Amino acid sequence: MKVSIIIPCYNERNTIQEIIKRVRESSFGFEADREIVVVDDGSKDGTREILQGVAGIVLIPFERNQGKGVALKAGFQRATGDIVLIQDADLEYSPEDYPKLLRRFADGTADVVYGTRFKGEQRVFYIWHRLGNGLLTFLSNVFTGYNLSDMETGYKVFRKEVLDAFKDRLVSKRFGIEPELTARIAHTRNASGHPWRVYEVPIQYSGRTYEEGKKIGWRDGVKAIGAIVYFNLIDRG
Repeated sequence: MKVSIIIPCYNERNTIQEIIKRVRESSFGFEADREIVVVDDGSKDGTREILQGVAGIVLIPFERNQGKGVALKAGFQRATGDIVLIQDADLEYSPEDYPKLLRRFADGTADVVYGTRFKGEQRVFYIWHRLGNGLLTFLSNVFTGYNLSDMETGYKVFRKEVLDAFKDRLVSKRFGIEPELTARIAHTRNASGHPWRVYEVPIQYSGRTYEEGKKIGWRDGVKAIGAIVYFNLIDRG
């Protein structure tokens, strides 16, 4: 078995080496090969130059910033693992949680696993982010029929065949990729015509402030509402 870890990054020179180190040192909880695919989304702060000096990774460099959605799609297309895991580059999410995220893949009981920030240890962060996440998750659940507690989580893990069912049709460029991924999972089926088996597990979360480099804002939340409606009612393919 091989696990591909996709790390999209944009202007993360202060954290990129540390997150790659933590990813390399992390345990999966079972024996598996490891592939680290880093997509540099047009960084201008020296992140790319740092990555060019890091051995043992697959680096996909963009000449200009195109957004997290575009970066993830490029990573999905390049990944060769049986399991594909999204890892943000900013240290908000801890690779120490990999065994929890991957356990159900090892025993064959899950096709998709989400890591929820709202049922485990977390740094106290902005109340409007919590309320915004709650609203977006609720709206997504209404359309998909899921009972997720954290649709917007950065920790999403997939069996390769799940991504193969829709990765060529992903169109979101920025943070709309989160509701789009959830909608695609809900509206596609496995080879036998059955829904994908989706689980949610608690994770640690150390959210950043805007002063520390957080990039998502209220405009992205408004766009996410549009993405939820669009990918659940119009583009359900």
